[in-house]
Amino acid sequence: MFGEFLNIVFKSIKLDKTLYSDNRNFGEASIYFAGLIMILDGVAGAVAANTVIKTAIGMSGLTAIVTWLIWAIFIFVIGVKLFPDKQTKVSFKKVLTAVGFAHAPGLLRFFAVTPDLMIPIIFLTQFWIFAGLIISTKEIYFNKRNFKFKI
Repeated sequence: MFGEFLNIVFKSIKLDKTLYSDNRNFGEASIYFAGLIMILDGVAGAVAANTVIKTAIGMSGLTAIVTWLIWAIFIFVIGVKLFPDKQTKVSFKKVLTAVGFAHAPGLLRFFAVTPDLMIPIIFLTQFWIFAGLIISTKEIYFNKRNFKFKI
Protein backbone atom coordinates (compact mmCIF):
# COMPACT_ATOMS: atom_id res chain seq x y z
CA MET A 1 0.00 0.00 0.00
CA PHE A 2 2.78 2.41 0.92
CA GLY A 3 4.73 1.34 -2.17
CA GLU A 4 1.72 2.19 -4.32
CA PHE A 5 1.51 5.62 -2.67
CA LEU A 6 5.21 6.30 -3.28
CA ASN A 7 4.85 5.15 -6.90
CA ILE A 8 2.05 7.70 -7.40
CA VAL A 9 4.10 10.47 -5.78
CA PHE A 10 7.21 9.73 -7.85
CA LYS A 11 5.24 9.48 -11.10
CA SER A 12 3.58 12.80 -10.35
CA ILE A 13 6.89 14.47 -9.54
CA LYS A 14 8.32 13.14 -12.83
CA LEU A 15 5.23 14.53 -14.63
CA ASP A 16 4.58 11.04 -16.01
CA LYS A 17 1.34 11.20 -17.97
CA THR A 18 0.79 7.44 -17.62
CA LEU A 19 -0.14 8.13 -14.00
CA TYR A 20 -3.38 9.70 -15.18
CA SER A 21 -4.14 7.43 -18.12
CA ASP A 22 -3.76 4.17 -16.16
CA ASN A 23 -7.04 3.29 -14.43
CA ARG A 24 -5.20 1.20 -11.81
CA ASN A 25 -4.11 4.48 -10.22
CA PHE A 26 -7.75 5.51 -9.74
CA GLY A 27 -8.78 2.56 -7.60
CA GLU A 28 -10.50 2.53 -4.26
CA ALA A 29 -7.60 3.95 -2.24
CA SER A 30 -6.73 6.66 -4.76
CA ILE A 31 -8.91 9.34 -3.20
CA TYR A 32 -7.19 8.73 0.14
CA PHE A 33 -3.76 8.94 -1.49
CA ALA A 34 -4.76 12.21 -3.16
CA GLY A 35 -6.09 13.58 0.15
CA LEU A 36 -2.89 12.59 1.92
CA ILE A 37 -0.82 14.30 -0.77
CA MET A 38 -2.90 17.46 -0.35
CA ILE A 39 -2.60 17.49 3.44
CA LEU A 40 1.15 16.88 3.26
CA ASP A 41 1.39 19.61 0.63
CA GLY A 42 -0.31 22.04 3.00
CA VAL A 43 1.97 21.02 5.87
CA ALA A 44 5.03 21.35 3.61
CA GLY A 45 3.88 24.83 2.64
CA ALA A 46 3.52 25.74 6.31
CA VAL A 47 6.99 24.39 7.08
CA ALA A 48 8.46 26.42 4.21
CA ALA A 49 6.60 29.56 5.26
CA ASN A 50 7.65 29.13 8.90
CA THR A 51 11.19 30.05 7.94
CA VAL A 52 9.96 33.63 7.45
CA ILE A 53 6.48 33.95 8.95
CA LYS A 54 4.81 31.82 11.61
CA THR A 55 2.01 29.74 10.08
CA ALA A 56 -0.35 27.31 11.79
CA ILE A 57 0.24 23.83 10.38
CA GLY A 58 -3.35 22.70 11.01
CA MET A 59 -4.73 25.72 9.21
CA SER A 60 -2.42 25.08 6.26
CA GLY A 61 -3.66 21.49 6.00
CA LEU A 62 -7.27 22.69 6.06
CA THR A 63 -6.52 25.37 3.47
CA ALA A 64 -4.93 22.74 1.22
CA ILE A 65 -8.10 20.61 1.39
CA VAL A 66 -10.30 23.61 0.54
CA THR A 67 -8.11 24.64 -2.41
CA TRP A 68 -8.09 21.00 -3.58
CA LEU A 69 -11.88 21.05 -3.71
CA ILE A 70 -11.99 24.45 -5.42
CA TRP A 71 -9.49 23.40 -8.12
CA ALA A 72 -11.33 20.13 -8.71
CA ILE A 73 -14.73 21.84 -8.98
CA PHE A 74 -13.27 24.45 -11.33
CA ILE A 75 -11.67 21.84 -13.61
CA PHE A 76 -14.74 19.58 -13.50
CA VAL A 77 -17.20 22.35 -14.38
CA ILE A 78 -15.07 23.64 -17.24
CA GLY A 79 -14.18 20.21 -18.65
CA VAL A 80 -17.44 18.34 -18.16
CA LYS A 81 -20.18 20.97 -18.04
CA LEU A 82 -19.01 23.94 -20.13
CA PHE A 83 -16.79 22.38 -22.81
CA PRO A 84 -17.59 18.66 -22.96
CA ASP A 85 -16.43 16.47 -25.81
CA LYS A 86 -18.54 13.67 -27.27
CA GLN A 87 -16.58 11.05 -25.37
CA THR A 88 -16.19 13.03 -22.12
CA LYS A 89 -17.40 10.82 -19.31
CA VAL A 90 -15.31 11.72 -16.29
CA SER A 91 -16.51 11.45 -12.71
CA PHE A 92 -15.87 14.17 -10.15
CA LYS A 93 -13.94 11.63 -8.06
CA LYS A 94 -11.47 11.08 -10.91
CA VAL A 95 -10.96 14.83 -11.32
CA LEU A 96 -10.55 15.24 -7.56
CA THR A 97 -8.02 12.42 -7.46
CA ALA A 98 -6.07 13.74 -10.46
CA VAL A 99 -5.86 17.22 -8.94
CA GLY A 100 -4.59 15.71 -5.69
CA PHE A 101 -1.96 13.65 -7.52
CA ALA A 102 -0.82 16.73 -9.45
CA HIS A 103 0.05 18.47 -6.18
CA ALA A 104 2.76 15.92 -5.28
CA PRO A 105 5.62 18.26 -6.31
CA GLY A 106 4.50 20.50 -3.44
CA LEU A 107 5.93 17.92 -1.06
CA LEU A 108 9.38 19.20 -2.03
CA ARG A 109 8.60 22.32 -0.02
CA PHE A 110 9.77 20.39 3.04
CA PHE A 111 13.30 21.17 1.77
CA ALA A 112 12.82 24.93 2.14
CA VAL A 113 14.40 25.04 5.58
CA THR A 114 16.18 28.37 5.25
CA PRO A 115 14.76 31.74 4.24
CA ASP A 116 17.11 31.83 1.23
CA LEU A 117 15.62 28.61 -0.14
CA MET A 118 11.98 29.38 0.63
CA ILE A 119 11.06 31.67 -2.27
CA PRO A 120 12.83 29.71 -5.05
CA ILE A 121 11.47 26.38 -3.85
CA ILE A 122 7.91 27.68 -3.47
CA PHE A 123 7.95 29.24 -6.96
CA LEU A 124 9.54 26.17 -8.53
CA THR A 125 7.08 23.77 -6.91
CA GLN A 126 4.10 25.98 -7.76
CA PHE A 127 4.98 26.01 -11.46
CA TRP A 128 5.65 22.27 -11.21
CA ILE A 129 2.16 21.80 -9.75
CA PHE A 130 0.64 23.87 -12.57
CA ALA A 131 2.44 21.67 -15.12
CA GLY A 132 1.07 18.60 -13.33
CA LEU A 133 -2.44 20.05 -13.39
CA ILE A 134 -2.19 20.70 -17.12
CA ILE A 135 -0.97 17.17 -17.82
CA SER A 136 -3.56 15.57 -15.53
CA THR A 137 -6.43 17.56 -17.03
CA LYS A 138 -5.37 16.70 -20.56
CA GLU A 139 -5.03 13.01 -19.76
CA ILE A 140 -8.28 12.53 -17.83
CA TYR A 141 -10.32 14.36 -20.45
CA PHE A 142 -8.53 12.74 -23.41
CA ASN A 143 -8.19 16.16 -25.02
CA LYS A 144 -6.17 15.19 -28.05
CA ARG A 145 -7.85 17.75 -30.23
CA ASN A 146 -6.81 21.36 -30.70
CA PHE A 147 -9.31 24.13 -30.23
CA LYS A 148 -10.02 25.99 -33.46
CA PHE A 149 -12.10 29.09 -33.36
CA LYS A 150 -14.13 29.98 -36.42
CA ILE A 151 -14.81 33.63 -37.02
